[in-house]
Amino acid sequence: MRSYRDLFRTPEFTPFFLVSAARTAGQTIGGLALGTLVYGITASPLLSAVSMFGPQLAQVLGATVLLSGADRLPPRAALTGIGLAFAVATSVLAVPGLPIWGVFAVVLLQGLVASLGGGVRWGLLNEILSKDGYLLGRSVFNMLSGLMQIAGFAAGGALLTVLSPRTCLLISAALYVTSALGTRLGLTARPPRTSGRPSAGETWRTNTLLWSSRPRRLTYLGLWLPNGLVVGCESLYVSYAPHAAGALFACGALGMFAGDVTVGRLVPPALRPRLAVPLLTLLATPYLLFVLHPALPLAALAAALASVGFGASLVQQERLMALTPDELSGHALGLHSSGMLTMQGVAAAVAGSVAGLTSPATAMTLMALASLGVTLTLATAARRSREPGAAALQES
Repeated sequence: MRSYRDLFRTPEFTPFFLVSAARTAGQTIGGLALGTLVYGITASPLLSAVSMFGPQLAQVLGATVLLSGADRLPPRAALTGIGLAFAVATSVLAVPGLPIWGVFAVVLLQGLVASLGGGVRWGLLNEILSKDGYLLGRSVFNMLSGLMQIAGFAAGGALLTVLSPRTCLLISAALYVTSALGTRLGLTARPPRTSGRPSAGETWRTNTLLWSSRPRRLTYLGLWLPNGLVVGCESLYVSYAPHAAGALFACGALGMFAGDVTVGRLVPPALRPRLAVPLLTLLATPYLLFVLHPALPLAALAAALASVGFGASLVQQERLMALTPDELSGHALGLHSSGMLTMQGVAAAVAGSVAGLTSPATAMTLMALASLGVTLTLATAARRSREPGAAALQES
């Protein structure tokens, strides 16, 4: 599969694409509205960051209990149910007078549901497309995410100037309902990819199998850690620029779009494996500028440039799929998604805590330095594993 035109000629790809657009728009508008609502109530960078990225913190629990369902549930039914569950949860967040502990309880439930959704969604994409088309297809979805985040954060920022955060949350809930209906009406009913009932025990067994391979372990860590630490920087946009956070998020999404177009469509396949470390380095380095407390235009430029580095995840996911049996593709991609989002939630909490003790700009600089350190460490470990004799040592 060599072109975007080929993708959209593939049966079911277009409705799946449109459904994802509605879901991403709902997630973007709802996240910005919730972060703004919590910051307005608490004036806490930590609570604001965790409210936006808190569902990711629950991913680790879902990844250890629910993830076996990614390949053992009918994809259309599972995705429809997940969309409706998010609609209900987001509507609850809009209830006036909901206490802060209630907000975070709902956020926790959203994260548990989302931990299953990633595996079902990307396993279905791997099923709709041939295996050699996965990277191109995923790049389109990453570009979609970038575009919808640009539009969603811009629209969310504009809506928040004329509507209350709670009203914006209801708009988000309506978009989730649209996504669920589109899934039910636009996709074909498919059987589960593998037999058996979902269970916590089966989730643990498959996680152990996937984690048992050193190349897969290093790939997972590369997908989770540098990315998550940089999202910790992004989680502080609201506290860094309370009245212009939507602009920073939109610029970051624009950079991510550019990176995905470049990696997914323009870079030759033979060159892609060499780009992971350079892109991860680019992902963190521009945030070092925040030590200077840059004004909004320079901060927005740094966010856009850094986000080009998110294209590294496409290279890493391609490697993960090459290392994983087809029947475990949904679980493997779900583990990637859950681990990445969990790390993003942890990093948001850490970044918010550091910002509370210092400043948002200082916390962003420190998170970027941590990301660069992790990238260097993982690159060194991968290089050593490829040295002569390393494979024999691992087998002995």
